[in-house]
Amino acid sequence: MPAPRAGSGKPRQADAARLSAARLAAVQALYQMDLAGAAIEDVLAQFQRYHRDGVLDRDEAPVRPKSALFAEILRGTTVRRAEIEDIIRASLSPSWPLERIEVLLACILRAGVFELLGRPATPARVAVSEYVDLADAFFAAAEKGMANAVLDRVARRLRSGEFAESGDPADARAATAG
Repeated sequence: MPAPRAGSGKPRQADAARLSAARLAAVQALYQMDLAGAAIEDVLAQFQRYHRDGVLDRDEAPVRPKSALFAEILRGTTVRRAEIEDIIRASLSPSWPLERIEVLLACILRAGVFELLGRPATPARVAVSEYVDLADAFFAAAEKGMANAVLDRVARRLRSGEFAESGDPADARAATAG
């Protein structure tokens, strides 16, 4: 197969797929840590042993995750968990406390909030979209909607400047609202 032409987008698509695979693997690892009480170093070692060849994407094709991103999300989410959970709680309805949310959905939210907090190079809209897509892969529309609402609120609060620049009047109002 010939190499892709410069600017064809294929290398970027492959890189984006590897980033998405790292996010998926990180959410799975966070879930494993929550359910089984696995230690972070054990989970990182398992990742190196079992996922280096890839995780399956929606089409069940193996995609090799970016291991540095996987480790950064896993470590950052673990270290900053209390701060992240406070941010999530502030974005939830009082009738849906964090403790009421299914464990996997909570892991998705934690990882998404970590990226919004700790990875400013990732555009806020990309982070929100990636984690909403993960919620969509595992849950029905209600949970996907909840993930979207929570992550969007957090993104607009933490990264208001990114939304004010879009020219969308709703984004400008959200950026100036308290």
